[in-house]
Amino acid sequence: MYTTLTIKMPKTIRSEAKALADDLGLSLSTVINAFLRQFIKEQKFSVSAEKMPSKRSIALMEQISAEMDKDPNPKRFTNAEELFRHLKI
Repeated sequence: MYTTLTIKMPKTIRSEAKALADDLGLSLSTVINAFLRQFIKEQKFSVSAEKMPSKRSIALMEQISAEMDKDPNPKRFTNAEELFRHLKI
């Protein structure tokens, strides 16, 4: 059985929390429920989550990976100095 909880909060907090939840692929309701479950279980305030890569970042990583797979003999370096010289850093 479910119930509805109405809470007052600043609009900026709700907007930022919703945006972060969306970035994590979660609904704000899921985040709040997880927080309350943990609060009950541990009897303390402590919640964390890692941000998932964006669709753009994933696409870029896949593109880089595909480019790396195309080269059967990639350039290899024996130390960082050699790599920096190659990159002209």
